[in-house]
Amino acid sequence: MRKTALPALLAAAALLLTACGTTEDAAEAAPADTAAAGGPITITDDRGTVELDAPATKVVSLEWGLTENLLTLGITPVGAADVKGYNTWDTSVPLDESTPDVGFRGEPSLDAISALEPDLVVTTTDLPAEVIEQIEAEYPVIALRGSDASDPIGKMRSTIEILGEATGTSDAAQAALDEFDAKVEDAKGQLDEAGVAGASFTMADGWLSDGAVSIRMYTPGSFLGAVADEIGLTNAWTGEGDPDYGLAQTDVEGLTELGDVHFLYVGNDTEGGDPFKDGLTGNAIWEQLPFVVAGKTTRLPDGIWMFGGPESAAVFIDATVAALTA
Repeated sequence: MRKTALPALLAAAALLLTACGTTEDAAEAAPADTAAAGGPITITDDRGTVELDAPATKVVSLEWGLTENLLTLGITPVGAADVKGYNTWDTSVPLDESTPDVGFRGEPSLDAISALEPDLVVTTTDLPAEVIEQIEAEYPVIALRGSDASDPIGKMRSTIEILGEATGTSDAAQAALDEFDAKVEDAKGQLDEAGVAGASFTMADGWLSDGAVSIRMYTPGSFLGAVADEIGLTNAWTGEGDPDYGLAQTDVEGLTELGDVHFLYVGNDTEGGDPFKDGLTGNAIWEQLPFVVAGKTTRLPDGIWMFGGPESAAVFIDATVAALTA
């Protein structure tokens, strides 16, 4: 579990989470008809341009969010980082358990990658530059910034669009985004019908360490915070998060000004159990919070990747609508 926090928050959070994305407009990277014809493609990632001789068919993914998006496009990676971890933390689009594992997301095995002879490796810029350069000496690498708290939904869209261009599956990318848009509109209707349109919510995850609960808040700049905004909800946590993933640190005292909101959280079970349900049992501050007293705390289903693509967003929307309309 400690390996699921973001590198940018390692010192504060003692977790390792990485995600996927880019701020580039995929339409500028390469004409769709070029990819469809199987000719050379020029992709713009977050470091510059990447030249491919043809749409990639043998892709190695070094990040869970990218793996999810590839699977959404109908592309099964020939190898992926931490296959077991992916199938634990991102169940929206399962990955075949027999997929060759090329090591940890932040520490891939160059030998394992080489053995697969990929025609493309995809990763995030969270991977150390020197490691990317080592891989790139042998194979084309698309490296995308993990996220962008200034436009998380735009990042989600451009990520899957760029992967679609790189693999000749732009139509599938557009279909996935169209389905996401339809899901958003359907959710708005359900929330309105239930009389909770525009409801106030907040979202967090947490973990237990040495008997204390650390809490990480999902600001409007986080991926799932932005998805909630898309369906019309109001995030009661107004503090700023980090510039990439839109996450902020707090403790139980920091929750006292939230009021009577819907509190959604990711479990992140450790040896001590559910950090909120178990870790804060008997905590006087927690038990007097308005949303706790009102019974408005909901643990989201396990397996919703907090930094995924349209499929993770769709599962999150369903879970959130169910929580607010129950």
